[in-house]
Amino acid sequence: MKNATSMLLRKQLLLIPLLISLLIQKSDAQHLLLGNENTRVEVGLDFGPTFFLGDLGGNVGKGTPFLKDLNFGLTKLMKGAFISIYPSDWWGVRLAGQYTYLEGQDKIIKTFGVDELWRKQRNLDFKSNVLELYGALEFFPMEYFHRNDEEYDPRFKPYVFGGLGVFNFNPKGSLTDQAGNVTWHELKPLSTEGQGFPQYPTKKNYNLTQMNIPFGGGFKYIISNSLNIGLELLYRKTFTDYLDDISSEYIDRNYFSLNLSAADAAIARQIADKTVGIVNPGRTRYAPGEQRGNSNNKDAYFSFAFKIGIRLGGEDSYNRGASSRVRCPARF
Repeated sequence: MKNATSMLLRKQLLLIPLLISLLIQKSDAQHLLLGNENTRVEVGLDFGPTFFLGDLGGNVGKGTPFLKDLNFGLTKLMKGAFISIYPSDWWGVRLAGQYTYLEGQDKIIKTFGVDELWRKQRNLDFKSNVLELYGALEFFPMEYFHRNDEEYDPRFKPYVFGGLGVFNFNPKGSLTDQAGNVTWHELKPLSTEGQGFPQYPTKKNYNLTQMNIPFGGGFKYIISNSLNIGLELLYRKTFTDYLDDISSEYIDRNYFSLNLSAADAAIARQIADKTVGIVNPGRTRYAPGEQRGNSNNKDAYFSFAFKIGIRLGGEDSYNRGASSRVRCPARF
């Protein structure tokens, strides 16, 4: 059953298409509402590949930064919508909502040495839906540098942006039985690293709704009076290391029975440590306190987004500038 916060975020995301519809219906009155005849409103859709950066999966070595540590076979699709308001040509405010999916697996790692083998034999995995809302400021540097030049209005417009967001996630891990059947289980209630157990007082339960900092850059290309397209890198810095439910060390497996129901304890023992039997039958490879993840770096995710934007109402500034450059001299 979905938690209340996830349902609230879904409802908030559904408000974006509704707002777009209302803006389209009332676009003729936008200047009255915004109080500035030069203010422009733009609505649109964005979609593109999303990648996870965390403790699971990876490539050569113990872990390498950013693109070098990606498993492209686990690429997922992000879908979203946005509303942007531009009081001037060189800055704007964006409200956006997106839905995406994240996944990580140890078993797909290619082994080149001990470091990769350690992670591959750890054999942990996760998947999670992610719903997010964020607001951001957009800055167009070229427009800013030419802000006093009325003739400057190119079709190609690079920009950077940054803001603040909220997202909801819910990691699940898999178990495979002897017949090869795979079942997925929510990981947070299982406290796989002892979160919330009195035996580990410093390990607090993590929240499934968190703040993030979205930032990045891209470019916009003006096609017509009302239509533009663009490409964008959208990176999300998070403040949690539990997007994949992995952060610190293995715990004493006996504590699961002391803190969970019998059914959950049985699942937690299997899903928290999948190295049982690798070296000795029926025995784990790691003692309590040995490394399970790396808590020094928080998890993150990013997307390459293709954007389609529609400008609502008003005369297009590009066409205004173009017409002024080609109009006939006054004497004609």
